[in-house]
Amino acid sequence: MNDRAESLLWVEKYRPKKIQDCILPAEIKKTFSELVTKGEVPNLILTGSAGTGKTTVARALCTELGFDVLFINASEESGIDVLRNKIQQFASTVGFSDKTKVVLLDEADYLNPNSTQPALRGFIEEFHQSSRFILTCNFKNKIIEPLHSRCSIIDFRIPNGEKPKLGLELFRRLEYILKAEGITYDKKVLGELISKFFPDFRRCLNELQRYSVSGTIDAGILSTLSDVKMSELIKFLKGKEFTNVRRWVVENLDGDTVRVYRAIYDALYDNVDTSSIPAAVVILGEWQYKTTYSADKELAVMACLTQLMMQLKFKG
Repeated sequence: MNDRAESLLWVEKYRPKKIQDCILPAEIKKTFSELVTKGEVPNLILTGSAGTGKTTVARALCTELGFDVLFINASEESGIDVLRNKIQQFASTVGFSDKTKVVLLDEADYLNPNSTQPALRGFIEEFHQSSRFILTCNFKNKIIEPLHSRCSIIDFRIPNGEKPKLGLELFRRLEYILKAEGITYDKKVLGELISKFFPDFRRCLNELQRYSVSGTIDAGILSTLSDVKMSELIKFLKGKEFTNVRRWVVENLDGDTVRVYRAIYDALYDNVDTSSIPAAVVILGEWQYKTTYSADKELAVMACLTQLMMQLKFKG
C-alpha cells in the first residue's frame, strides 16, 4: 500500500505514535510504558482479539525507542521464503548505526506451523544480539510452543471492570476524529456503534469511515452494518472463495458466534436455493452447538462455513 492510500485510511492516519496515546487496560499500558523507560524490549508475542491495538502498540513501541523495523504481514507472506529472503537479510545486515532491529510479524498465527514457525525459532536464537522479534496474533494457540518459550506473552484481554473506562476513551477518540474530518454525528449512535463492536477499535473506526461519505453519522449506520458484511460472506461462499471466507471470519467473528450463525440463517432464504435450506439449517444447528464447546472458535466457524460452501446450492 502506498503512502497516499495509507494516509486516506483513518486507522493509519490516526494511529497513535506513542504508548501513552494508545487505548489500553491499565496493566498493559504500564508494561509497555516500562519498556519505553528501560529503552529495550524482549522478544514478544502480543495476542488478543481483532482490533484491540496489538499492531498499534508494537509500532508505537518501536517508534518511541527509535528501532529499525521490518514489518511483515504474515497473513500475506507466510512461507519459509519470507525468512530466507527478508528476515535473514534484514537481521544479518550491518547498519550505519547501533539501533536495535525489530522484526514485526503481524498476524503471525498465519505462519506455517510446520516450516516457517520452526525456522523462526532458529532465527530468534541466531540473531539474538542484534534483533528482536515481535509477533502479533489473534490466537496464541496457533503459535508453536518453542516460540512461546522464547518470547514474553502479553494478552490484550480487557478486564470487565475496565471496559466502561476504555469504552469512554474510545468514544472521545472517535469524537476527536469525526470533528477533525468535519463529520457531523449523533452521540447516541456513536455510543451504540461502540457497544456493538467493542473492543474491536479498528472495526469501529473502519465502519465510521465507510459510512462517513454521506457527511454525517446517524442511525443508518447501525442498520446497514450487518447487511453489508453478510452480503460479502454470501458472495464468498457462493464463489467458493475459501481464502476470502477465512479473512471474513477473522475480521467479523468478534467472539459472538451466535450472532454470526443467526445472521447466516436469516440470509438463507434470499440467497440459497429452496432445496438446500433444510440441509443448511441442520449444518448451522450442529455447528452452533459444537462451537460452544470448541477450544478454537475460528476453526469451528470455518468448518461450518466450508461445509455450507461445499454442500449448498446458491441462487443466481
